[in-house]
Amino acid sequence: LQVDLWQPSSIAYVSEGTVTDVHIPHNGSRALLAFLQEANIPYKILIEDLQKVLEKGSSSQAQRNRRSLSEYNYEVYHSLEDIQNWMHHLNNTHSGLVHMFSIGKSYEGRSLLVLKLGRRSRAYKRAVWIDCGIHAREWIGPAFCQWFVKEALLTYRSDPTMRKMMNHLYFYIMPVFNVDGYHFSWTNDRFWRKTRSRNSRFRCRGVDANRNWKVKWCDEGASMHPCDDTYCGPFPESEPEVKAVANFLRKHKKHIRAYLSFHAYAQMLLYPYSYKYATIPNFSCVESAAYKAVNALRSAYGIRYRYGPASSTLYVSSGSSMDWAYKNGIPYTFAFELRDTGHFGFLLPEVLIKPTCTETMLAVKNIAMHLLKKCP
Repeated sequence: LQVDLWQPSSIAYVSEGTVTDVHIPHNGSRALLAFLQEANIPYKILIEDLQKVLEKGSSSQAQRNRRSLSEYNYEVYHSLEDIQNWMHHLNNTHSGLVHMFSIGKSYEGRSLLVLKLGRRSRAYKRAVWIDCGIHAREWIGPAFCQWFVKEALLTYRSDPTMRKMMNHLYFYIMPVFNVDGYHFSWTNDRFWRKTRSRNSRFRCRGVDANRNWKVKWCDEGASMHPCDDTYCGPFPESEPEVKAVANFLRKHKKHIRAYLSFHAYAQMLLYPYSYKYATIPNFSCVESAAYKAVNALRSAYGIRYRYGPASSTLYVSSGSSMDWAYKNGIPYTFAFELRDTGHFGFLLPEVLIKPTCTETMLAVKNIAMHLLKKCP
């Protein structure tokens, strides 16, 4: 029986006592439930009919005629085309704080667009990199990246914290890292995770863009098989999207002091290492930043995030962007796993975009302010 593993991302992480979330085809549910009962494995059905939930989502998307960008709705999910049009629009209308540029092209030839946010100043400024949507099906990620930009532009004048952030830092924001995969998750397969690159020997397409970095590449928690969801690729940085971001970060590593990557789902704030159980040299600074960020997040709606080193908090995985960024001299690197913990999984309803982004905003502002202070 073929199942689509939602949590954890690879079968390698499943052992006795692991809680797993699986998505099964309609015709396989009977067999699986019978097996679970027979094996005495407790289970709970979280989503009775996935197709129904998907259809409900796409009909509301169809009704949503695209309004002008001045009324851009941040509380719905947007297609890649919408997001890229929105980026162009901001670049044209907010030139004081926003500068858009491309860092390269995806496998299928799409532009890899980044927004640079912040008051231009002659003085040297440190920077923060933020990417969302490295995994295609995690739609809440790109929604958060857009929310962050909206908040920066709307509250820059009224909120002293945001003003300080924009005056003293630059933010490089990549709302959709895996553009091809994200587009495919809108047009073909809502639960697609990987990139869309072709493999010469296998029919299966795509590489896990978060296992393709040159840090303990293709070791534990990554697969060498092109058909697996955690396929590490034929070689490190084989994916043009990964290579483009890695090149950009290498080029600007002198002033980029923090790297934040947004994923779903698990409600966690993770820091290195992901590829091994070991304590990072600047643990106390990073740990205190994480602790404060998680508390700030909880203050909004009481949502509790777990935080800690990725290897012991989530699972060991090699070749991740967070570990790579850290190893390349960026002292604060974090991966957020946004809402929820499996009730909706990747299909987080649009009504939860606002609360999720509002609370996450508090955590990110906290980390940014932590950067501006000397670490305690």
